Amino acid sequence: MPATLSSHLGAPPLPLQVFHEQGILFGYRHPQSSATACVLSLFQMTNETLNIWTHLLPFWFFVWRFVTALYVIDVQNDSYSWPLLVYMSTSCVYPFASSCAHTFSSMSKNARHICFFLDYGAVNLFSLGSAIAYCAYSFPDTLVCTTFRDYYMTLAVLNTIISTGLSCYSRFLELHKPRLCKMLRVLAFAYPYTWDSLPILYRVFLFPGESPQNEVTLYHQKHVVMTLLASFFYSAHLPERLAPGFFDYIGHSHQLFHVCVILATHMQMEAILLDKTLRREWLMANTRALSFPQIAGAILLCLIFSLVNIIYFSAALYRMPEPELHKKET
Repeated sequence: MPATLSSHLGAPPLPLQVFHEQGILFGYRHPQSSATACVLSLFQMTNETLNIWTHLLPFWFFVWRFVTALYVIDVQNDSYSWPLLVYMSTSCVYPFASSCAHTFSSMSKNARHICFFLDYGAVNLFSLGSAIAYCAYSFPDTLVCTTFRDYYMTLAVLNTIISTGLSCYSRFLELHKPRLCKMLRVLAFAYPYTWDSLPILYRVFLFPGESPQNEVTLYHQKHVVMTLLASFFYSAHLPERLAPGFFDYIGHSHQLFHVCVILATHMQMEAILLDKTLRREWLMANTRALSFPQIAGAILLCLIFSLVNIIYFSAALYRMPEPELHKKET
């Protein structure tokens, strides 16, 4: 079988539309590729190649940052650093899961959905890792001893569970209700991010000078800007909508989305590392550090319920009847 399956200018049959993206005409891999063919496609130019590499290479960079952090931290005794290690480990998980999802998503229709179910679970695990790091190191001075901080982690866990379910459910609407599908998926990732970022938005935009250690403000602001830019590319399908077929291999919106997400994570990581170092003395004197049961419990709940969501929606794929050959809703 050929390594790629180029789309024709007309609408593909409905069962194949799950593999097609708006404005992307050519460079599709065969929709029943073997696992070996999927791996080999990393070294062939398809419309997924840069989607894979824009997360696979940063995965190794974040692994290197995580390993170097382990070398300088007394993991057993330095409880103040535990949230950082959780955050940095989750920052490795999501780009790896994304690169795997894009690599193996052409094995079959159901395999494609399951790959991205796992991708969504990894993204939400990273969202929780970010919330843990923010709660430990980046809360504004005026919120560190408030009821808001007491319930911040609880709602962050709840948000990740709901977000995983909502984003997985949205895939069932792709063919017949693509606009609703896109809206639900954007919402599924936007509202946990908004909740997680509320303390940062409060700190860097409303009261940027409240803390004597505010060198990290620029990093936090860059992180927010890059995240907004990533959301724009993910939602707008630009520039390929303006010139269908021209950006099939290089420069389409999902590639730009990946680059912005990685840059946002890099900015976020630098900000958290600075907050952890510069605010350590003040935070240890004025707040209680997150305990191991709190951190482990949050991660465990997220993993359990996210896996339940993924298993439930994966099983639902095999109970669904095959779609009829008609055009999808516009």
